Amino acid sequence: MSELFQGVFESTATTLQLGDFLACMGVSLAIGAFLAFLYTIKNEYTKSFILTMGLIPAVVCVVIMMVNGNVGAGIAVAGAFSLVRFRSAPGSAKEICAIFSAMGVGLMTGMGYLGYAAVFAIVLGAAMVIFNVVFSGEKEKAVLNKTLHITIPENLEYENVFDDLLDGYTAKHQLTNVKTTNMGSLYKLTYEVTMKQTGKEKEFMDQIRCRNGNLEVSLSKQERSNYSEL
Repeated sequence: MSELFQGVFESTATTLQLGDFLACMGVSLAIGAFLAFLYTIKNEYTKSFILTMGLIPAVVCVVIMMVNGNVGAGIAVAGAFSLVRFRSAPGSAKEICAIFSAMGVGLMTGMGYLGYAAVFAIVLGAAMVIFNVVFSGEKEKAVLNKTLHITIPENLEYENVFDDLLDGYTAKHQLTNVKTTNMGSLYKLTYEVTMKQTGKEKEFMDQIRCRNGNLEVSLSKQERSNYSEL
């Protein structure tokens, strides 16, 4: 057991052996596939993200093995990795955490600590599954979070005109933006709302249309599911 958690490079000097290289690569790919599979449980994902998550440990592992204590090469690699953020779309906090987890596995396998990498993956994977199961109800709640856009004529006092409708159909609501449109003859109001129940969207919008002169009303999915102001 003591040898299982020793680095495979501890007995070598500076020369990387082919067997050690293949062992680290194989373990990296296996753990990457394991983490990618766990991410698919109760999570929304794309094929490209799962593929990326499965391959990142192997890529980081090879980079760390090639640096092999060379400070100059390490600085160059850090600079190369920093360029990735400019070529990538921002992801959710969960996706960023998954990417960092895969990179952590790659760092451990690249340094030769295959046993620790396996233990880390098992513990992290178990925690990931537990959290997804415990907080599975949050996804259903997020469906109720909407962004409401209401267009009104410039002579309509909007401060309190929709309050009773918002109180009746939403659990939470907040006016987040007011702007003029159509050369100043119309105003567009933006609310962040949490509906009390699904299936009432059309009825809610019809009630609003009766008060805004049948101008444009839209109700869309809220980009950010949580807002601390409410």
